[in-house]
Amino acid sequence: MKAALRERYGRATEVVEVRDVEKPRPVEDQVLVRVRAASVNRGDLDGLTPRPQFVRLFIGLRAPRQPRIGLDAAGEVESVGPGVTRFKPGDRVFGDMFLFGAGAFAEYVCAPERAFLPIPAGMTFEDAATLPHSANLAVQGLRLRNGRTIKAGDRVLVDGASGNVGPFAVQIAKAMGAEVTGVARTEKLDLVRSLGADHVLDYATTDYTKTGKRYDWIVDTDSHHSMVSMRRTLRPNGVYVTLGGTDLRILDALLVGPVMSLAGSRGYGLMLWWKPFNEPDIATVTQLIADGKVKPMIDRRYPLDQVVDALKWVDDGHAKGKVLITFA
Repeated sequence: MKAALRERYGRATEVVEVRDVEKPRPVEDQVLVRVRAASVNRGDLDGLTPRPQFVRLFIGLRAPRQPRIGLDAAGEVESVGPGVTRFKPGDRVFGDMFLFGAGAFAEYVCAPERAFLPIPAGMTFEDAATLPHSANLAVQGLRLRNGRTIKAGDRVLVDGASGNVGPFAVQIAKAMGAEVTGVARTEKLDLVRSLGADHVLDYATTDYTKTGKRYDWIVDTDSHHSMVSMRRTLRPNGVYVTLGGTDLRILDALLVGPVMSLAGSRGYGLMLWWKPFNEPDIATVTQLIADGKVKPMIDRRYPLDQVVDALKWVDDGHAKGKVLITFA
């Protein structure tokens, strides 16, 4: 089978290549899935360089311990191990390979059955492939560890509203009755408006931390602002949640954010309560899709042999929504 691999750190154009590798065989509780569609996430790119650099402590100091790449996959079960009870050959499934060695950018992916959920009836492989990582993050970015979430009438700002997570966050917040402001680059503002955002801001011309407007909840998909700057952007009891960023911004969120949270009524910090591919949260999104309140936004599709181009398109900031890897 063909699979995208990398054996050293670097940009996709430098380190990623598609090779012929042995097709895996499922054992014990594993499921072998023929991939029909996979989607590119910021997490795929962050794992290549890597970003932040301290994740090398977990994925390999000098070189990645795991050469496979790709988190989100949707496809058909081809075969199962003897311990599998939930799935059988022919079942349509999707999943996030974050905890299972990646490998979604391949003709086949093999992982424990707990890595997958059934694709809802009527949902396409392509739409299903957009959900496992990004939509899950969007739901959890709008909820704190203690269960507190946004409510109708809240002013919610989504920074990075046009990428992987942002379009889901905008639509979910609107479905919950929030007044939503989406932040994106100039050429993507029309997309953000089409998602239902009440207001849009062009980050190339406007720094939302300096407009004088305050919000009840801010979801920052890739932080570029300090925790201190968020102080003037949140309303009393407001919440700022960042999903990632550079080493400096993540350390700021980890160290300064909690101190600021203790010192006042507002909450700041990195989303440490993330649960990958959490079944109840995925169910929330699939129900919203079924109800017509959320629609996966697909920017473009690439075949597996053009996976480097797909990764580069996202890394260069061109994508308006999700970018897919598709298979014949």
